[in-house]
Amino acid sequence: MCILHTINLNSKVIKNKLKRQMGLLLITATGICSMMGASINVIPFMIQKNVPGIGPYVVPAFLFAAIPAVFAAFAYAILSSAMPRAGGSYLYASRGLNPYLGFIASFSQWFGLSIVIGVISYIIIPFIRDVFFNLGYNNISDFLEIGSVRLILSLFLIWIFVLVNIIGGKLYRNTLIPMLIIMFVLGSIVIVSGIIYDQNDFITSLNILENRVIEPAKETAFDWKIFLTASTLMFSSFIGFDAIAQTGNEAKDPTKNIPKAILLAIFVVSLYYILFTISVYNIVPWNFVADESILKDITAPGLLSYVLPPLWGTLIILGAAIALINDLPAMILSVSRLMFAWAKDHIFPNKVASIHSKFNTPYIAIILVGVVASIGAIGSHFAGDFFLGIDIMVTSMMINFLLMCVTVISISKVNPNLFTSITTIKNRAYQLFIGYFGGIIILMFLIIHTYKDLSSSVEEWYFHSTYIYLIVMIIASLYFIFRWKKININTFKNLPTE
Repeated sequence: MCILHTINLNSKVIKNKLKRQMGLLLITATGICSMMGASINVIPFMIQKNVPGIGPYVVPAFLFAAIPAVFAAFAYAILSSAMPRAGGSYLYASRGLNPYLGFIASFSQWFGLSIVIGVISYIIIPFIRDVFFNLGYNNISDFLEIGSVRLILSLFLIWIFVLVNIIGGKLYRNTLIPMLIIMFVLGSIVIVSGIIYDQNDFITSLNILENRVIEPAKETAFDWKIFLTASTLMFSSFIGFDAIAQTGNEAKDPTKNIPKAILLAIFVVSLYYILFTISVYNIVPWNFVADESILKDITAPGLLSYVLPPLWGTLIILGAAIALINDLPAMILSVSRLMFAWAKDHIFPNKVASIHSKFNTPYIAIILVGVVASIGAIGSHFAGDFFLGIDIMVTSMMINFLLMCVTVISISKVNPNLFTSITTIKNRAYQLFIGYFGGIIILMFLIIHTYKDLSSSVEEWYFHSTYIYLIVMIIASLYFIFRWKKININTFKNLPTE
């Protein structure tokens, strides 16, 4: 009887755990889809409104922003090779640096990314609006401009992909991979367009379509302060590779595939970002982008619709919409696995780590992400500026990436056993270079971003992302202190069980 009881218990444990069913392609796709969307179709153009004066220096700012992202990616690759479990940055910092710092850094990441899921769902609607506008359905386009309609549709999208993540498995894969392929195919139209058309074509088309006359963009003086401020926001475009680290419990051969996927994703996305942005600004004068960004939310496809043939214009708008939509399932997976990891370490209630008996997914964690993301969509609606959500996310991820670089430095002394498990970039001198140099650059970005936020003029104090971030950190710290008495310190010396 006891033997049968033990077998039943073991069967239950085996059944209720995440399954290693994600290959290199799906892991990489998860990271790429988390990075591409608003990052390329909106931010490089709305940056003209958020950082006035950046003018023609958007592409150099993008390139500069990639530097700390690359160092952070190497830090992740190093740590992920030694700790192939769900939780990513939380797991790395809690085992290789300090449990408290690991939690609050990842809590800020969880909060920031959960909010941004809502922000992205809110941004998607203008792309759908532009599709109908380009097809001549002006009534539908105008209908989608109504604030309440935009909010309802954004909430609907969030909960559709919450369901996709709960079902997981083949549905997640069959949702992500086809949309990724379509996204790149349709996005390549933009890159090709930058070769075929130039600013003279745009100016002529604008005059014909709207009887508007603009002068070609003029050179402006370079300002380091403006340039660095823009770069800190552009940095947000590269943070999605963290989603790859969250697949630690579901990746096949994780010690090899996760580091490979991180480095592959950052390379592919960086190359695509630069080619895409160069193409758009080669066609659309930056002064036109700056003027339009003040009046409304603008998108790359919306800008190019002035000069491209109707079919091409519609296709790239559709591609951009798919890119944004594809952000949602990948980011929901990423953020929910953070909560799963906390629950495995008993920082969150054990129930949050519950695995669905049929789908083998952390369904309670996924639902909680949907709730917070909905708050992000509602907040974007009432704030009237989605960059508030972006700012919160940038602050949280900069601190998170900074701690990853510090962890690369500290892990050899804090946790020698896990340090010896590192299989990616095993040379200690290279590790220290990545940790110190990457940490210094990211710290510089963090200081600039914080100064920009606190010195900006806004209507209410809660429109400063730094204050919102600090409030969230105080709440997280109080919660951690409350739970700490119930946690075994030895938990943080070893990897969680699978």
